Amino acid sequence: MPSMSSERIPARDLWLSTGLPEDSLSSLTLSKEPDCVINSSFKIASAAQTTIGLAGLSASYFHELRTGVKQTVLVDARHAVLEFRSEAYYSLENRPPGSIWDTIAGLYKTRDDKFIRVHTNFPHHRRGILSILGLTDSPDLTRDHVQKAFLQWDADAFEEKAAESGMCAFASRTFEEWDRHPQGLALKNVPPVTVTKIADAPKRQISFLSSYEHPLQNVKVLDLSRVLAGPVAGRTLAAHGADVLLVTSLKLPALPALDVDTSRGKRTTQLDLTCAEDKEKLQKLIVNADVFLQAYRPGALEGKGFGTHEIVKMKGDRDHGIICANLCAWGWDGPWKSRRGFDSLVQTATGFNTAESQAYAESRNSPSVIQLQPKPFPVQALDHAAGYLMAYGINVALCKTINEGGSWEVRVSLAAVAQWLRSLGRVSPEVGFGETAKTMPAVTYPPDDEVRSLSSEWPQSGRSPNEKKMTALRHAAILSETPAMNGDKATAPIVLNSSPPRWMVI
Repeated sequence: MPSMSSERIPARDLWLSTGLPEDSLSSLTLSKEPDCVINSSFKIASAAQTTIGLAGLSASYFHELRTGVKQTVLVDARHAVLEFRSEAYYSLENRPPGSIWDTIAGLYKTRDDKFIRVHTNFPHHRRGILSILGLTDSPDLTRDHVQKAFLQWDADAFEEKAAESGMCAFASRTFEEWDRHPQGLALKNVPPVTVTKIADAPKRQISFLSSYEHPLQNVKVLDLSRVLAGPVAGRTLAAHGADVLLVTSLKLPALPALDVDTSRGKRTTQLDLTCAEDKEKLQKLIVNADVFLQAYRPGALEGKGFGTHEIVKMKGDRDHGIICANLCAWGWDGPWKSRRGFDSLVQTATGFNTAESQAYAESRNSPSVIQLQPKPFPVQALDHAAGYLMAYGINVALCKTINEGGSWEVRVSLAAVAQWLRSLGRVSPEVGFGETAKTMPAVTYPPDDEVRSLSSEWPQSGRSPNEKKMTALRHAAILSETPAMNGDKATAPIVLNSSPPRWMVI
């Protein structure tokens, strides 16, 4: 095989680590020198085009195994980084989405002159953080009130107290501090995505006489995920033709500003897993599913009878194995394995925000003696990268059901994805934050010209009597023979109960 161009090396390493054929990589084209298209000292653009490209290339390979049809996959780095912020660039009824952030979420200084980040987007998380701080929630509560309360705490002590209470708060660390931390040590050498055989099953039967308009056509995916990474994975599978049924519950809080974007191409339904009747409905869906995708903390679904090993035993008319795709924040080993976590918290705890602020200060010739506030990425890079890597891992497992048979588990954690992003290296502060570095478009309506040129309209699906108008970014992976399903060929449910809990095709 000819020498590999540098922009494809991260894709090659992940592709080969999952056992797929090296010659397929020649079908993937990525942007050269991608990391000048976003304002960061980290190689976020490389991560974006790599993960989106792998998801597309693996879908293409599955299609080739089923039909014999080869095709090329093209990803533009700038389009990819915009898609890493898709939740900000859609419009609904000619309005941009509202902020996804709660008013008190974010960074605070602590008594020991450190910083801590809290995630309070869900109401019960907000109440929990305020309770620890001894504050009463009210319309008059401000960030200044919260900041004053945090000055009574040391960062590490509050982090531990929040963990004991099941809340979401993490101290800001340097890379060196994270590398010494027990959770950082537990993640050492853990790849960003793993695909493991967990049970024997017959090979998936294929026939070249079959005709598929899209790579994942007739693949049935149950999506039990929330917030961003898991839903992005499900949305990506839907873009390549899968029947993705998103299952949520009325008893769990939702984030509508995110759900509208990440549910595009899916059908949505709601079940209450504390109710015996709804648990039975989910079991009936599982027995004919090809993929069970979930993003709850490790062990959360086992207690309800829907752990990986229980799911493998649920089998109806399916004549091949099932893929159990599990996503979490901190990984499956180490002292934090059961803790809640979100992209912004993982960025902060693992050292990225401190390193980014140092690079930004250097690019501005700021004095090194001043204390720098941790600087977040301009996009939720860990969530999006994890979502596309999860879609990639699921596609890899689908290919293995053809080539090897069996049931498979795919694992992705935000912290392992963060470790992988760090391994890609960095660009100089001048490149990351200098005059030539591209910033992200503003969130406006009418949309920025760049966003508008890459967007399409999405008709609303399902049972809503008043159809709403939606515009959103097109998928960044361009497959030459089986283009991704955008608004011209797919619909957006908008709401979380668009469909009954059943498959379109059994």
